[in-house]
Amino acid sequence: MEYRQLGATKLMVSEIGMGCEGFSEDDFSMAKGLFDAAEKSGVNYFDLYASDPKVRAAVGEALLGRREKFIVQGHICSVWQEGQYKRSRILAEVQEGFEEMLRLLQTDYIDVGMIHYCDSMGDWETICKGGVLQYVLGLKEQGRIRHIGLSSHNPEVALAAVASGYIEVLMFSVNPCYDLQPADEDVNELWNVEKYKNPLVNMEPLRQELYETCQRQGVGITVMKAFGGGDLLDEKLSPARKALTVCQCLHYALTRPAVATVLAGAHSLEQFAECLSYEDASEEEKDYASAFAAFPNISWQGHCMYCSHCAPCPQKIDVASVTKFLNLAVAQKEIPETVREHYELLERHAGECIQCGACEKRCPFQVPIIDNMKRAKEIFGK
Repeated sequence: MEYRQLGATKLMVSEIGMGCEGFSEDDFSMAKGLFDAAEKSGVNYFDLYASDPKVRAAVGEALLGRREKFIVQGHICSVWQEGQYKRSRILAEVQEGFEEMLRLLQTDYIDVGMIHYCDSMGDWETICKGGVLQYVLGLKEQGRIRHIGLSSHNPEVALAAVASGYIEVLMFSVNPCYDLQPADEDVNELWNVEKYKNPLVNMEPLRQELYETCQRQGVGITVMKAFGGGDLLDEKLSPARKALTVCQCLHYALTRPAVATVLAGAHSLEQFAECLSYEDASEEEKDYASAFAAFPNISWQGHCMYCSHCAPCPQKIDVASVTKFLNLAVAQKEIPETVREHYELLERHAGECIQCGACEKRCPFQVPIIDNMKRAKEIFGK
């Protein structure tokens, strides 16, 4: 495993890290398996944006006896209320969520306290003036977090945060699709079809400026969505009209300025092993130039990334999971038994959707969620 310094921090992080998407698999038992594989392979960095207490508890159990072997990037402002994820800027909720995270992780500090999901300038101002930033600074002064981070999809907001001097680590979405798009406070504009009518050439300048500014100012970047929610690995969905490989996607992200680690959101040990194979891959296997040279005009509008920004649902439907199982069923052209079983285990099902549209207003990717819920009901029967 290769290690990189995380910006100006003294942390040396594995260039392949772990996202938290797989920690809830197999009734949360996957967490321990992933941490076992990470320790064996030298992965020492992971992200925990999930606020579900069951996920946090599973991670806490997986860390027992080896806490000092891992660098924790834990999200502040990601809270759990009434059985659902919520992004909050309400200070009391933020404080309660942080204390719960420490308790369930069975630790007294977080290495990187990540201010969760800021995509608009107005939200950044709220963070700065509404008490959240002051609270986070206090946590750092107390030693309860060691470094301050922020997660964003918007290069303009990310640049403002980096320029503030407070942010030491930036969690940012890096892949060859996002990097073609200009900044916008409405993340939906990443998928505006008008922007794909003319050829998109080279990286969008503001994104390049962000990466270079982070490099200059010693702000380390931890990468999310390197595979575009898996679409870049699918021949039918890839903008290159052929599947990119895991190694190509990882290499693209790792060759951006200031990038220290790519957080692999593996849902299984097999997927995690595939990401780890990057360390032994040849330069030819890592090379993405030929694939990128074949990029046509592209659009990623309407593809669910399972990011859970659609939550909270007033009916308490786990929209992202329903959509995931729907897509799995559609992709297989039949319903695999395991998919049906996992769908059955959901506490709420697609048929309970009241079509209020709240999820679609929050979706960063203009996914037709209501239509998906109708189709899931037809396929799964409830």
